[in-house]
Amino acid sequence: MIKMFRQLKKREWLLFLCSVLFIIAQVWLDLKLPDYMSKITQLVQTEGSEMEEILAAGGKMLLCAFFSLATSFIVAAISAKIAANLSGRLRFALFNRVQSFSMEEINHFSTASLVTRSTNDVTQVQMFVVMGLQILIKAPILAGWALVKITNKGWQWTLATAVAVAVLIVIVSICVWLGMPKFKGIQRLTDNVNKIAREHINGLRVIRAYNAEGYQEEKFERANTELTYNNLFVGRVMAFLFPSINLIMSGLTLAIYWIGAFLIDGAIGMERMTVFSDMIVFSSYAMQVVMAFMMLIMIMFILPRATVSASRINEVLEMKPTIEDGNFIPKDERLMGEIEFKDVCFRYADGEDYVLDNINFKVSQGETVALIGATGCGKSTLVNLIPRFYDVTEGEILIGGVNIKDYDQQALRNELGYVSQRAILFEGTIQSNVAFGDNGKASSQDETVEEAIEIAQASEFVNKMEERYEAHVAQGGTNLSGGQKQRLSIARAVARRPKVLIFDDSFSALDYKTDRTLRQRLKKETAGATLFIVAQRIGTIKDADKIIVLDEGRIVGMGSHDSLMASCEVYREIAYSQLSKEELES
Repeated sequence: MIKMFRQLKKREWLLFLCSVLFIIAQVWLDLKLPDYMSKITQLVQTEGSEMEEILAAGGKMLLCAFFSLATSFIVAAISAKIAANLSGRLRFALFNRVQSFSMEEINHFSTASLVTRSTNDVTQVQMFVVMGLQILIKAPILAGWALVKITNKGWQWTLATAVAVAVLIVIVSICVWLGMPKFKGIQRLTDNVNKIAREHINGLRVIRAYNAEGYQEEKFERANTELTYNNLFVGRVMAFLFPSINLIMSGLTLAIYWIGAFLIDGAIGMERMTVFSDMIVFSSYAMQVVMAFMMLIMIMFILPRATVSASRINEVLEMKPTIEDGNFIPKDERLMGEIEFKDVCFRYADGEDYVLDNINFKVSQGETVALIGATGCGKSTLVNLIPRFYDVTEGEILIGGVNIKDYDQQALRNELGYVSQRAILFEGTIQSNVAFGDNGKASSQDETVEEAIEIAQASEFVNKMEERYEAHVAQGGTNLSGGQKQRLSIARAVARRPKVLIFDDSFSALDYKTDRTLRQRLKKETAGATLFIVAQRIGTIKDADKIIVLDEGRIVGMGSHDSLMASCEVYREIAYSQLSKEELES
């Protein structure tokens, strides 16, 4: 939790010091109230006391109460400002950190967990800061100052207060000991509920198609029930704690008056009046002491959950990215299309077997390279190594003769156009989605966007939209069909005018005619750019300069369509499973 406060800036530390001064002033004002109460009690019992004196003491008491209220408002406002700034900074730091993660780190935490850490966990820390800055500072000062004030009022009363505080500490310790494991589990269970809810919403069509609503309800119910039981247990512990505190406070008040009755009974004259006045004052101070401990108890129940949340936030912020940024920025961008895989092997962090094994090939500038093979043979993994979504386990990938690990990641990706298997669109407009990102080029200009949309064969449906390029795109592109989303994703990649274009099975949602027309336009309009095409259809890759056939992570064939038909059994099997001899020979 202490690490969280490193995020505070100098100005916020100054605000914190100001709040400490206001808290000290507030405690002083609160502890002056019993003094004026004692004075009023003595004046009422003393014969010949003037009403003006009583009213004056009462007026000062009211002023103390008013200024105490004012200082508490100021402290609350300062605490809220510091907490809001800290939480905003933490969310921004988490977002930036996640941006630097490779897919390996993201998979390590899971998407649901990262969302919970950026929202719920930050909120828990914010709540603690708001409460903590007011209570953690005020409670010790209040308790210590009040104890100093009552030490000379009678050892019997002091002993009674000490016993009450000791019992209070024992009860709180037991409650914290019982509740701490549950607090640690609540955030993990919140992750689980978020994960299941997210999965359910994303897969709603499949769930309805298979009438699996009941199964999903049971799955959510189990996660929700477990979280509910944890929260119920914590709530029951709290429900036991606060009546116990009230019992101790009432018992202490009773003990003070009971002891006071014995002391008054044995006193005479002015001594009796002094004992009575001390009893009133001590009762007020003793309540202040107990109230201070009660405030600390409230923090004790916020602190465990905030501590767990802080550790989860720190876990993300302190995660060392596996992909380290280089500092090489290419001066000759023409060489960016020359790519070579040398003895490349790759396996996932939690995998035992290599997904890619001993991959060797070289691509010249402007070549079109196609990758084909059975599902799960490593095609997508291979092309995902080029933009460094993952780093190779062994071997190296050279672009322009330089190892991609030495490249500045932003400079590397500025020269890449990437279209993923699943078309990803963002909430905004057609224009903002096609002109997405910044590669240092004028990709946001209207003519560039229009040309990219035309190349991607998306003009037909874009021009039919009411607002054309300014037409609204819903989150995830849910207001567009699969083929429309895929064509806009292709347009986004083309608009960058990159040196390397990567199409990861990006033509699967297109019909054969659109597929063929699009590839013809790509070949014409992106002349000079190196193309990597991952595909399942022979028709999509027949005309590629180089076709690489993968089988269980190894290259089993490489060459043109005709040469592979003659020499590669795996390629022939794929080809004959899709097209007839006549179609292949045409």
